[in-house]
Amino acid sequence: ELERIEQQHPALEDILPLSALQQGLLFHAMYDEHEADAYVVQLGFELTGPLDAAALQAAAGALLQRHAHLRAAFLHQDLSEPVQIIPRQITLPWQDIDLVSLDAHEREARLASFLEQDRLQPFDPAHAPLLRFALIRLAPQRARFVFTSHHILLDGWSMPILIKELFALYASRGNPASLAPATPYRNYLAWSKQQDRAAAEQAWREALAGLQEPTRLVTAQASTSGRQSSFAFSLPQALTEALTRQARQHSLTLNTLMQGAWGALLARLTGRQDVVFGITVSGRPPELTGVEAMVGLFINTLPLRLQFQSDEPAAQVLARLQDEQSSLIAHQHLGLSDIQRLSGFSSLFDTLFVFENYPVDPKGRQPSYNGLEVARAGGSGGDTTHYPLSIAVIPGAQLQLRVGYRPDLFERSAVDQLVARLQRVLEAVVADPAQPIGHIEILAPEERQQILLGWNDTAHPVPESTLPALFEQQVARTPEAIALVFEDQRLSYDELNARANQLAHHLIAQGVGP
Repeated sequence: ELERIEQQHPALEDILPLSALQQGLLFHAMYDEHEADAYVVQLGFELTGPLDAAALQAAAGALLQRHAHLRAAFLHQDLSEPVQIIPRQITLPWQDIDLVSLDAHEREARLASFLEQDRLQPFDPAHAPLLRFALIRLAPQRARFVFTSHHILLDGWSMPILIKELFALYASRGNPASLAPATPYRNYLAWSKQQDRAAAEQAWREALAGLQEPTRLVTAQASTSGRQSSFAFSLPQALTEALTRQARQHSLTLNTLMQGAWGALLARLTGRQDVVFGITVSGRPPELTGVEAMVGLFINTLPLRLQFQSDEPAAQVLARLQDEQSSLIAHQHLGLSDIQRLSGFSSLFDTLFVFENYPVDPKGRQPSYNGLEVARAGGSGGDTTHYPLSIAVIPGAQLQLRVGYRPDLFERSAVDQLVARLQRVLEAVVADPAQPIGHIEILAPEERQQILLGWNDTAHPVPESTLPALFEQQVARTPEAIALVFEDQRLSYDELNARANQLAHHLIAQGVGP
């Protein structure tokens, strides 16, 4: 197979395997080519001040030479397992768009139109590179720089590293010597291949032993593709501080506390005490030299299982969850499809809960480069998913929840209600960590009022009458309306009434009485 690849692609620098999540993302990219790919990531930056466009383009080119895997194409046809091939040289996908001469209204409209079309334009995994750049000039001292890539190349941790390197290269006009040598992504792939697969499979087999069924919020058959809509929601600062305090007091990570709250809510919504949902782990092994500054796709999506008895104290359930997750850290490299196969289910969950614990300025501010100021201007940094519902928690003075949902499967009002219920669970855990986890109230007072009283308030006055009398009244109102259908026969109310009277007189004649 390798010889055939080398014959078809003679100018190759390398042929590499795929990480576990890369295999999953390749499947989604190929699954439905007619759907907008949920894993196309668009990142925008506002540039103000003197701009050297040629230097920025040179920096982008130098970045692709510095990180070989950014030049990757992904092949699977007629192969026993997919591979990524790295060409030695590649043409930089670059657009330079000048909107300076347009009036303000048309300029903003053209910019919005470009961003939307670019966001929806898919990548062909077999044709490298799976990224593109666009420089859109808006005014003499203002431009928008757009970096669009497929998630199969980069994770959220890598994005700020890559952008920082890009503008450092810009400041040096693309001189690769301006940066320390990069640790190649292939080192991580080599590390991954060396791990004890049998031990990992056994650990996951034990972790999911006895699971009776997957945990799904969406009962309808859902496609595996489709883009999410999203919104941000901030928890109050007082609640954030109280959560941090309780986590520290009970020797828990804030991540564990948030995961436990989401699991408890899922359990109540699905009526179970054994639930599974997806989590994303950083996947960066501390024993791999330079891993914290490496660029690539290291993250992995894994199942988290939460089991409890309804009367167990919440703090006790959370402590056990943290211990169970710690025991699986050494086995987080195994792919989700392999774990699902071990569990006996084709899928385990349809919700994803992510705690973003990597250090990054949430506003995406960068230093000034030769007088050029750089600031984030929208876009997702690699946290898009295809799942019906996902929640990403971003730490800060106020915990921020970035909520993604499939609008073809969820109404926005239903998602708002879920987020409000999650906040109520968190408030309950903060107020009394010793309370039984299965007794935490997830309904707002007005919801409880509606369910117990509002929806049951069905009383209305009914006249004193009999069924025959009511039927006679209907005959008088709509004698020609169809009352009865059987196969090809149809009777109007008038005809049915006549037959009923005929049968009644026959019964009377036979001696039948009231």
